[in-house]
This record gives sequence, structure tokens and C-alpha cells, in this order.
Amino acid sequence: MTAADTALNNWLRDAHAMEEQALTMLKGQESRLESYPELRARISQHIRETERQAQMVRGCLERRNTDTSGLKDAGAKLTALGQSLSGIFVSDEVMKGSLASYTFEHMEIASYRMLAEAASFVGDSETQRVCEEIMREEEAMAQWLAEHAGEVTRTYLAREETDSDRAKR
Repeated sequence: MTAADTALNNWLRDAHAMEEQALTMLKGQESRLESYPELRARISQHIRETERQAQMVRGCLERRNTDTSGLKDAGAKLTALGQSLSGIFVSDEVMKGSLASYTFEHMEIASYRMLAEAASFVGDSETQRVCEEIMREEEAMAQWLAEHAGEVTRTYLAREETDSDRAKR
């Protein structure tokens, strides 16, 4: 195995851990978005995509005769749990969650772009194809979040105004 193959395997393990982290974060968000049905529906859809993406990355690792890293996966889930729980303690959780999701999607896009290039470099066209497919899904999610940021912001502010008016009475 070449140094490039070793690097690709390590990065695929990182990508699998990243998907596990994303799942934990998304599921934590989803459970608290009842006031934002469109956002909740898109998060639910992306949870299903992310579960499939984790399986696809696992398949790449298996094809390359290696496995995921239990330690990296556990660390990523723990990090995501902390992020998810921290949102409970802020009044603007939906805004902070949207910002974190948008940022995380761009990290995933960059990761899969680099993984696709590394897979191409070592001649692993199937892993390259998988990484490009996942990257397109991450780009679609980031675009959706960007396109709906104004709507989520307005909904949040309108709810805050209503709550503030109720408190004054």
C-alpha cells in the first residue's frame, strides 16, 4: 500500500466519523424544531441522506480492505452531543443551529472534494464516484440552508416579538 492509499484510508475514516457527528447533531436539532416545520422536514431528509452517506463511506473502506475507526466515531459523536446539548441553553437555538449546520455542510463539501481527488490520485474510481455523489448532496443541503436563512430568521424574530408582547401584558 502506498502512502497515498494510507492517507486516503485515514481520511475516509475521518469522513465516516464526520458523518456520525453530523447524524448526532442533526437528530438533536430535529427533535427541537417543531415550530419550524419546513426546516425540520429538510433536516429529517438530510438525516436519511447522512445515514446513507455513512454507509457509503463504510462501503468504500470495506472495498479498500480497511474499517472505520471506533475511536474517531465515538469522539465525533461525543463532540456532536455536546454541541447539541449546548443549544438547549440558548434562546436562539434555531439560529445557532442553522449557522452551525451551514458551516458544517461546507466542511463536508471541502472534505469530499479532497477525498474525491485523493481517490482519483490512487486510481480508486468507485471511491471517487461515491465522494462526488456525497459532495453533491452536501452542496444541496448547504444551498437549501442558504436559501432559507432569511425565512428562518424572520420566523424566529416574529416569534420573539410575539413572546415579548405577551410578556409585557
